[in-house]
Amino acid sequence: KQWYQRRVAITAGDYMTYGYMIDNIILLITGTLRNRPIAELLPRCHPLGRFDELATISIATSPAELFNAVMVDTPLAPFFSECVQDENDLDEMNIEILRNKLYKAYFEDFYGFCESLGGTTADVMCPILAFEADRRAITITINSFRTDLLKDDIENLYPKCGKLFPEGLKFLKNAEDREEVRRICERFGAYKDLYTGVGDGPNDKTLEDKFFEEEVKMLALSFEQQFHFGVFYAFVKLKEQENRNIVWIAECIAQKNKNKIDNYIPIF
Repeated sequence: KQWYQRRVAITAGDYMTYGYMIDNIILLITGTLRNRPIAELLPRCHPLGRFDELATISIATSPAELFNAVMVDTPLAPFFSECVQDENDLDEMNIEILRNKLYKAYFEDFYGFCESLGGTTADVMCPILAFEADRRAITITINSFRTDLLKDDIENLYPKCGKLFPEGLKFLKNAEDREEVRRICERFGAYKDLYTGVGDGPNDKTLEDKFFEEEVKMLALSFEQQFHFGVFYAFVKLKEQENRNIVWIAECIAQKNKNKIDNYIPIF
């Protein structure tokens, strides 16, 4: 039993780092395609996304070598096998699509893992991951406006583990502008108030701010439960928000715009 619990804890910890690994690998792939020196890119990799095989990727000099490296020598190989068919997919045109496909596979797999654990971990983590999946779907939809992406291609980028799945995602893929996205969100109870206070005025909030506020609420609530793995995920994500808050305050001071210095996202 102790061996099983240790194995589950290690797996849960690994899942918490996979998102950072995805960003690090995408950074190295982009840099390699642009002939940027690896020595310049490695310091920019997130510490939580570092892994032993990262050095293998960093010596790749062509798309073919990159393809072989990520398919064989990284912990994310199962996700890449779902998203990348051959080295021709590793080009600058497809890099952001690849990132979204990897996150889709990651969120769905992480959600399934938490669901399989059951208990308090599932009760805490599944709603958080469902929210992350829906946030990603909404953001992808908004970013797809005025691009050449087909509706079906957009839908294939949506993680299918959120509260908007399946009906909401079908509406989202056909949305033509931000206002239509707003109306779709307001049709679903979980996101009915998402756009409240969002606007372009000096005292209005951005949609990104509202997402961060809702995320912080969910993460903070995880500490009211006991004996689950969600607190570790919440701790890391709340630290990230603290960093964003510090950067926001520092930028307001640097730009002598102290009127907005209090517009950070409070945590507790």
